[in-house]
Amino acid sequence: MAKYPIYLEMSGRRAVIIGGGAIAVRKAESLIEAGARVTLVAEHFTTGTEEAMAQLNAATILSRYHKDFLVAATLVIAATDNSELNRRIYEDCQELEILCNVVDQPQLCDFFVPAVVKRGNLQIAISTEGQCPAYSGHLRQKLEELFTETHGRFVDELAKARSRILETVPDGDRRKALLGQLASDESFEYFTAHGPEQWRHHADNQIQGPLL
Repeated sequence: MAKYPIYLEMSGRRAVIIGGGAIAVRKAESLIEAGARVTLVAEHFTTGTEEAMAQLNAATILSRYHKDFLVAATLVIAATDNSELNRRIYEDCQELEILCNVVDQPQLCDFFVPAVVKRGNLQIAISTEGQCPAYSGHLRQKLEELFTETHGRFVDELAKARSRILETVPDGDRRKALLGQLASDESFEYFTAHGPEQWRHHADNQIQGPLL
């Protein structure tokens, strides 16, 4: 069954990761970058894990897993090397109605973590629905060559232009047409060739004048 792709607001929300190794730390890093409050639970931590988590300002619990650790979590990631424990974590999450991802076991996942190309506020996510993460990573590398930091800066300018359009253009159809025009390949090429300031003048002229 096809999955429903979303970008989840995790700022200030609790995420629990069960596992004490490098994979758990990598998962923690991306969640903390998204503003989540992360707790890492493990019976044993590999060398450097606790130090890494301390640098990330994340909580660690050195203990055997217990379902109580999941309380108030928005999502849970199971990253242990114990398949029975991973299944137990998944089943506990189903009972508590908490989204769960069991690393490398797509049949025990409510969500998948995509490979992501990030260029400022521009994010491009690639997923194989857990079937082959390596291919997602391969495609990410290809897209990283196509989409540069310039694309991210272009998105920032488009956001400002969109605000101006929403404030000054009352007609919905004209708004849609202007936004499509400013987001076009030709508009991006102008931005690349002339820079942000000139592009703003160019955009204002289009907003104030007749559609091309």
